[in-house]
Amino acid sequence: MRWLGLLVIAMLCGPAVADPAAATPVVAIDAALALLSPETKTTCTDVECLIDAAYAADPKAKQLALALFRATGNVAGVGPPELMDGGYRGKIKLVPELPMGAHRKHLVWVSEAMTEIDTWFTDLYAKQTLTPSYRWRALELRFVRSVGKRTPSAYAFGWTIEYNVAGSLLTSATGVRETLFHELFHNNDFAHGDWSAATLQTDFDAIVARCGTKVRCLTPFAPNSTMVRATGTYYAFQPNNGNGVHEYAAELAVRYYKEQAEMLRAKRLARPAFKCGPPENARAWKALVDEFFGGRDLVPTC
Repeated sequence: MRWLGLLVIAMLCGPAVADPAAATPVVAIDAALALLSPETKTTCTDVECLIDAAYAADPKAKQLALALFRATGNVAGVGPPELMDGGYRGKIKLVPELPMGAHRKHLVWVSEAMTEIDTWFTDLYAKQTLTPSYRWRALELRFVRSVGKRTPSAYAFGWTIEYNVAGSLLTSATGVRETLFHELFHNNDFAHGDWSAATLQTDFDAIVARCGTKVRCLTPFAPNSTMVRATGTYYAFQPNNGNGVHEYAAELAVRYYKEQAEMLRAKRLARPAFKCGPPENARAWKALVDEFFGGRDLVPTC
């Protein structure tokens, strides 16, 4: 997973809609053309026609893609061929890979994840006057395959998520759901003016200065359990991965998603709340909840 786009890229993609209640975002037809018919001339003038044509060889995948679009406005297509600079991962060749046939399972997982996330937002804000300043619908989902590598699992820019069908984190429904929520945060972080760097950088830098990559030292501060196999440290604190505070903040958002989902389901947490750890945790948690989720927090006070 994860955040590789620059803030300037997000700005070039046009004005962002942070609050879905304020306006209804859509994937424009020219963007859908790039996703679903990048090298083929078409007579289609609407997104459903483009989906129908792109997925014609796999009727089951076509029905999944159509259902996803109708339910959430998300358009599942392909990304362009590219040779990306993956930071600590090195150079990575990515090729377009529509999620059909042997790769259809990824479209199943993505569809389930986006539906669950949509339901989570509905349940979390049911009968509330609070509203999230967050967008999770009408996204461009670009499917690709890495050649000879299993990273990155995904990355985000603008209102786009690029998804690698060979990604090491994308081997289960749970892994896909958490990865997508992580990437969704990057999209929203862009829209809030690189909020994570402006708000969390001081505490993040202090944690890194204190702990480096030592897992035992970092464990109380790590929002999520994702590890980098090559270095043996938490992804939230992985060096040479852009500005690490972006990944720390996205992992914090995943922790928020998981804790709120557990509270909705079980009415209690099975492990101590993240905000009840060191003071840095409490500051980061409150800032995230207030900025993006309207102050909505089902986890009891510490």
